[in-house]
Amino acid sequence: MSSLFTTVVVAEPTVSEEAYVEAAPEKGDAYFEAAASDGSWISYKNPRDEYRSPYLGDGSAKICVALHNENGEPIVGETLPNTTITIPTGDAIGWHSSADPITVQLPLTEHYDRPLDADQFGTSDLPQGDGYMDSHCYEFHGLTEDETVEYGEATVDGEHADRLEVVGYVQHAHSAWDSDVDPIADAESYEEAGGGWTYYPGGSHGQVVVVLQLDSEDGSDGATHDGDGTDEAEESSDANEDDGADEDAGMQSSADSEVDEMPGFGAPVALVALSIVALARTRR
Repeated sequence: MSSLFTTVVVAEPTVSEEAYVEAAPEKGDAYFEAAASDGSWISYKNPRDEYRSPYLGDGSAKICVALHNENGEPIVGETLPNTTITIPTGDAIGWHSSADPITVQLPLTEHYDRPLDADQFGTSDLPQGDGYMDSHCYEFHGLTEDETVEYGEATVDGEHADRLEVVGYVQHAHSAWDSDVDPIADAESYEEAGGGWTYYPGGSHGQVVVVLQLDSEDGSDGATHDGDGTDEAEESSDANEDDGADEDAGMQSSADSEVDEMPGFGAPVALVALSIVALARTRR
């Protein structure tokens, strides 16, 4: 006899790489740099922060990459050895020692003394961010105040390139960075983001974060899918329903056959037999 209740087992979401947790430096820490007196921005020391020589003006730029696992948590690419992210850059920032193009090697922890240097996303009581480092950045200072900064589309190459997707770009220019955005949901295509910006007096700063997300090693998201995207659990449920329908049909057919094989009893016996079938279906 089948139970009236069905137990549904939901697979826990899994990630291919655990989140990398690093608290943002606090005032007095070696990597804390400065914060605006009006609370509009905060800055942390970055070994990839360079100043143009000759210094042409107060224009500045920041180009970052932010890696995430399947759950949208910050990672450093520990599971992506021998993989490289490349971002072409224009002439305006080609003087930077790590630009033209920017090449980011993974894992970040193996190739850089300071793997993550910025808190670009989230909110807290800080001027920006949620208090945890989430981005690997390159900073440019000393640009003219009417400079145009350009960057090209990011590409991923190497051993695990097929497991790292460029989700999109979060670009913000001419004012302090707004970290109250979701790096995955709010990332835009390269065309939508704009691929750069032009400064103007009073708006001489710009930033962009290239957002990337890790696919699981087996290409799944915790549920197994067939070619048309149907979950195996759904298929199993459908199959059980089909089996139940076939069983009911079989019981009905059997009852009809038994009635036919009872000569001389007629309609009363048939009604009794059909009542038994109905009762059996109800108890199932």
